[in-house]
Amino acid sequence: MKFGLFLTALAVLGLAAPAHAADGSEKGTLSLLFENDLFYNSDHDYTNGVLIGYTTAPQDTPDWAVDLARKLPFFAQEGEVRTRYALGQDIFTPHNLSLPNPPPTDRPYAGFLYGAFGLVDDNETSLDQLQVTLGIVGPASLAEDTQKFVHRIIHGTDPQGWATQLRDEPGLIIQYERSLKLIPPQSVFGLFFDAEPHYGIAIGNIYDYVNVGGMARLGINIPKDYGPLRIDPSLPGSGFYEPTGGVGAYIFAGVDGRAIARNLFLDGNSFQDSRSVSKMNLVGDLELGAAVTFRAFQLTFTHVMRTREYATQKTAAQFGAVNLSVRF
Repeated sequence: MKFGLFLTALAVLGLAAPAHAADGSEKGTLSLLFENDLFYNSDHDYTNGVLIGYTTAPQDTPDWAVDLARKLPFFAQEGEVRTRYALGQDIFTPHNLSLPNPPPTDRPYAGFLYGAFGLVDDNETSLDQLQVTLGIVGPASLAEDTQKFVHRIIHGTDPQGWATQLRDEPGLIIQYERSLKLIPPQSVFGLFFDAEPHYGIAIGNIYDYVNVGGMARLGINIPKDYGPLRIDPSLPGSGFYEPTGGVGAYIFAGVDGRAIARNLFLDGNSFQDSRSVSKMNLVGDLELGAAVTFRAFQLTFTHVMRTREYATQKTAAQFGAVNLSVRF
């Protein structure tokens, strides 16, 4: 009952809030993202990810960022430029958390604590995104403390094998992705449908891969964006949205395939001896989800099914992602 009243209050606030600022300009978007496999009763491999990010409104983008975007040859050289700032933490664990010395064939314990800065250029027919991520892998990522703290609260298994985690190592990812409005929103039996293929590349000591995929959406008042934000590697989201009506809702499905040359969380540390497993060079994601959008906020849930990432992984993985975005 209380939860229903809470949702009603959010909806009223969302409907009451203007889509634009008083001067008609756009708004920035704050995103809170939580990914976890607990939605599907598992607790291993990529087991948890949290991210808080802010994407500026076009009129709030610093001049130097606009100038930089215009100088990048792989950007569209037109459209609205935004900047994105993010902080996040990812956690990876083997299957049996109760073992102090997990089997060497299982995924190593690992964590990644990071900050990111991105440039986003939207010209309504394509979205260019360049992001630089800097962080730390190993005990300094605080992944052990985070997981043990959460497991004490939920009375989960006390993870015993963190002494075997990957060692401290600075992490760098430089990532570029382009999404295309191949099919802009089209009316289909009173609903709206669009389709967005994408491709990209990531380089650094954390990940080296190229990826390609696409997403399709069907709903009412589909916002002007490129899908919900996700923690990489994944389908690209835009990190912002522009509502097209008082209330919007849509369902979506997407795929992303990656050819991977390096995954530090499987290959092990770059310059120190550490645990490692034999990774799969081709990995794919299938995503299904739904979103509800008001003028002031958007709530999204995504079900992710990921193919095996290493040779000794027993089954494909699945996890859920919840994203709350607020415009202000």
